Amino acid sequence: MDFVKQGTKIICIGRNYAMHAKELGNEIPTLPFWFMKPTTSYVESGGNIIYPEITKNLHHELELGVVIGRKMSKVAKEDVMDYVAGYSITNDVTCRDLQEQCKAERKPWEISKCLDTFCAVGPFIPANQLAHDNVEMILTVNGVTRQHANTKDMLFDVPICWSMSTGMSPCSQET
Repeated sequence: MDFVKQGTKIICIGRNYAMHAKELGNEIPTLPFWFMKPTTSYVESGGNIIYPEITKNLHHELELGVVIGRKMSKVAKEDVMDYVAGYSITNDVTCRDLQEQCKAERKPWEISKCLDTFCAVGPFIPANQLAHDNVEMILTVNGVTRQHANTKDMLFDVPICWSMSTGMSPCSQET
C-alpha cells in the first residue's frame, strides 16, 4: 500500500509516552490529544529531513505510524483493528525551541511540527505481520542510537486512540 501517495491527512497523538512527557516537563495526559501534519510532511525512507532556518533545536521522536485502509467514522474501540491496513515506523520531527516559544505564549504549537519533511516514514508493514502492542523501535542517526522505545509503554493503545479520533473527524487511508 502506498499510503504516502494515497493518504489525505496525518493524525498524531501527543504525549503518548509517560517518560517522554516527563522528560519535557509536561503533564501526563489522562486522555489522548491530537494534532495534525500536512501530507507534505512525509519524507520516505532514505530521504532527507530539511533542517529549517527558523530553529536551532530540531528534535525527533520515534513513533508507530498506523495506516488506516478504509474510511472510518465513529468506530468503537473493539472494531478499530478491522480498519487498520498496516503500520510504518515514523519519525515525528519537531522544532523544539519554536514549540516551547509557542507554548510560553499560549499559542498553538502545531507550526513546530508541520513543516515539509517533518514526518519521516519507513516502509509499509501489513497489519497481519506486526503485533502493534509490543513493537520495539530503535532510532539511529548516523549510526548512533538516539531513541529506543516500545509500544507497550504507550499510555493509550491503537484502538483507544483511533476510536476517539474518528468520533471527531472521519479517517480514510491515514497514518
